[in-house]
Amino acid sequence: YMEYSTNEKVAFEVAIGASWSNLRAMVTMKHVGVNVAADPLMTLAYAGTEGGFVLVSADDPSMHSSQNEQDNRYYAKLANIPCLEPASPQEAKDMTIKAFDISEKFKLPVILRPTTRVSHSRGDVVLKDIKEKNKTKWEKNPKRKVTLPANARILHVELLEKIKEVEKYFEDSEFNWIEGSGEIGIIASGVSYNYVKEALNYLDMKAEVLKLGTMHPIPRKTILDFMKKHKKIIVVEEMEPIVETEAKNIAQEEKLDIKIHGKDILPRYYEYSTMQFAGAIGKLLGRDVKINDVDVSSYMVPRPPVLCPGCPHRASYYALKKAVPEGIYPSDIGCYTLAALPPLSAVDTCVCMGGSIGVSCGLSKALKDKKIIATIGDSTFFHTGIPAMVNGVYNKDDFTIFLLDNRTTAMTGHQPHPGTGKTATGKDTVMLYPEKIAESMGVFTKVVDPYNLDETIKALKEAVNHRGVSMVVARRECVLLKKTKAKPYYIDEEKCIKCFTCVNKLGCPAIVKDGNRVYIDEKFCTGCGVCAQICPVQAIKVIK
Repeated sequence: YMEYSTNEKVAFEVAIGASWSNLRAMVTMKHVGVNVAADPLMTLAYAGTEGGFVLVSADDPSMHSSQNEQDNRYYAKLANIPCLEPASPQEAKDMTIKAFDISEKFKLPVILRPTTRVSHSRGDVVLKDIKEKNKTKWEKNPKRKVTLPANARILHVELLEKIKEVEKYFEDSEFNWIEGSGEIGIIASGVSYNYVKEALNYLDMKAEVLKLGTMHPIPRKTILDFMKKHKKIIVVEEMEPIVETEAKNIAQEEKLDIKIHGKDILPRYYEYSTMQFAGAIGKLLGRDVKINDVDVSSYMVPRPPVLCPGCPHRASYYALKKAVPEGIYPSDIGCYTLAALPPLSAVDTCVCMGGSIGVSCGLSKALKDKKIIATIGDSTFFHTGIPAMVNGVYNKDDFTIFLLDNRTTAMTGHQPHPGTGKTATGKDTVMLYPEKIAESMGVFTKVVDPYNLDETIKALKEAVNHRGVSMVVARRECVLLKKTKAKPYYIDEEKCIKCFTCVNKLGCPAIVKDGNRVYIDEKFCTGCGVCAQICPVQAIKVIK
């Protein structure tokens, strides 16, 4: 069984229910999602698991598609639970199986932390026999599952004892090994291990490498024995100096005469690469290293991300700028965040999922003379927008929610959500409407088609002049889900006055400016007709 839960906290709690029913449960999310799930995570570490419980935290060094690059190994340290970090597709599969075994052995949730490079890699993997499924059972155990302070005090002590046992267990882990030989010792974790191997081969250099896959608790004896053999250690790990700090602590406690390098030669931010490490170790050793990194930026055409041709969000934001040109526009996480870029430039803030409405609550209290319009998508509204809306209504705030409802979760792959009427497995279910939820709280609501600019502008003007929390729902399915294509449009060059309004105000990729000429590329035009509505001389027409 699998489901898309409304948010990460709920997903984590659903998995707790499965685990406490003696079933194996996996809950998956990106790194910032763990922030949302942190509340039940910290308590489950105390209460413990029954069936195996694995939290997959996909971290994102270099922030390829994220608002930060936090290192979620810290969550394992904070919660005192095991953490594994794969270096390859094979390890990702093997560690997943082992994580379930570890969870059931020690009755703890286990974090599996792949990073972007591993998550997007491909490779053959060797499969093994599928284990027979656990049978469901429920046992009442309020002293463990009801974390009243009196119970939690005892559970905390037990947790600290458990993690000591896990450390002993990790000393013999198949995910930690030593290879090679040389005066220098290198400790590498996760995907960095691959860069180390490639760099040593590129430099034709010998070194002894300790590859670590168990991130918490660190196998202290393994690291100590390794460091005793060397006078110089280099720790290679993306992001935070977690292994490096542990290694330095061990060296100090054991009074080792050793120099440990890490973040003094490698950055604490972004992904690493083979050539980056080769250059760092070459500089450390005083070697002149020729770096063969290819800089593609000099000959690659810039391709900033844009909303798709015909995207209803483009029409929504154009209408917003027309209706409330001097407004403040807090926004949220989704495709529509791209409206921060020119020519729309209609996103003033973006913090986290649901943050547009929460930030608007604060802005409305501080800036009483301003019109505040929070833009948020339908799936994000269900994720964490509803509690913030409740807060705004309860505290008598004054702002407008402009809900961009494209009937899907488009940015991450068109997953269904509670407003689509479909479950993750494609089964029919109840369809929830954001405006009905808002109306139940007394919120003023309007529903419009964003392709109808006049209607949308009128609704927005009415909403922002309403005292209290108001909502305008711009409902039009994602253009990528359209089953039929409308007739494309063209620009009548005899009528066109070269004002470039269609280019400079809308920014649709189907509209091409070639010197002093503007035309519509029929291959990309979806026939939405928005550009025709904004042309001051009606030079844009549908192809008959």
